[in-house]
Formats: sequence, C-alpha cells, structure tokens
Amino acid sequence: MTISIVIADDHPLTRSGLAEWIKRNENFSLTSEVEDGASAWEVIRSTRPDIALLDIQMPKETGISVAQKIKSHGLPTRVIMLTSFNAQPYVMASLRAGAMGFVLKTTAVRELEIAIKQVMGGSFYLDSRVAGILSDRESLPEPLSAREREVLLATSRGFSIKEIASMLCITERTVQAHLTSVYSKFGCRGRSEALLVALKYGVITLDELLETTSLDGENHTC
Repeated sequence: MTISIVIADDHPLTRSGLAEWIKRNENFSLTSEVEDGASAWEVIRSTRPDIALLDIQMPKETGISVAQKIKSHGLPTRVIMLTSFNAQPYVMASLRAGAMGFVLKTTAVRELEIAIKQVMGGSFYLDSRVAGILSDRESLPEPLSAREREVLLATSRGFSIKEIASMLCITERTVQAHLTSVYSKFGCRGRSEALLVALKYGVITLDELLETTSLDGENHTC
C-alpha cells in the first residue's frame, strides 16, 4: 500500500523536484503539490493524505499554522516540516503544532524517505542536525521516575498504550497513569509537547528517540 503525500512549498524548484522524486518512488503516491499554506490546508482537508510535507514560511499561511489546523481538526494526516530553517523556535513551534518530523531541505532524499516511513509508522523523526539546538538544558522542576521516562520513550517511538503495557508487564491503566504524571510534571497536554520538553532538557536524547527497534535496549519479561 503506497503512502499518499501532499507537498506544500512556495519554491518551484524544490516543489517540482520533490514531486518528481515521489512519482518515481513505488512506495509513495503524490496527491497534490501546492505553493501556499491556504491551498495546502484546503487540499489536506479534502483529500486527507497520509503525509504532508510542509514548508514553514509560505504565502497566505505558514506550515506551522497548517499543522496546527490538522491537529485541532483531528485529521489523520501526519506532518513533516521540510525547511531551510533550523532555529530552535521553529523546531519547538513545529512539534508543538503536532508535526512528527522536522527535516532540513539540504537532507538527502534517502533520509527523507526514512523520515516519511518512520513518521508513517507512528514515530517521530528529527534531522540529526537539529540536535544541537535542542540541547539547551536547565533543571526540570520535577524529574521523571525511571518508569515514567520509559513509558514516554516508548510512546515517542510509536508504541500504543496496549503494546507498552505488554512490554513492561503492567496494565494499560498504569501506562496511562504514568503518561498523565509526565504531562503534569512537564506542564503539557500531550505526547508531542512532552517529547519537546524531554528533548530540550535532555530527559530523552535524540539518539534514543531515533532508535525504534527496542525499548531502552532491554528485554522485559513478565
């Protein structure tokens, strides 16, 4: 089953280049390519593609604004920010808006393909070059317990509540309780914001986030 993709970028060369690459890739299908944020939202709202590749700075509406609309309307489309901006405010605003990927335009297409597949699988993807701008560390008001950290890391890798409960040999209600505690300690409302805080303060490292094959490299037995 192919992954349907919408491209929104106001640079014609970038947009056409991505469109041609998607058309040649048997794993992907191009739903539409548009040049501004308002058009992007209309296309995404009507077609509900699997993935939206959004530039941050576009005419009429920013990519961050479009991502926020996707999130607030509960659409299934998953957002990857494809941009030349890697300043901390852009990264944080993108994740806060619900984006699950942040890729620089200088990234090789093979890395973009990995990002698309990883985000489609429910995990976050951050370009390794943004690691430095997320490394500003201050003291957290209240640290996470080892189990809270473990649960947060598992959710960031795309595992469901049920899967986490099975892996950690605890109930689904306990998993949810740990997540609620994490959100309370971090002062956030969901996993995207919690992940943002965890990355910023070093609770979870970028390397841990990008490792999707196991949970902290441990084998849990009930």
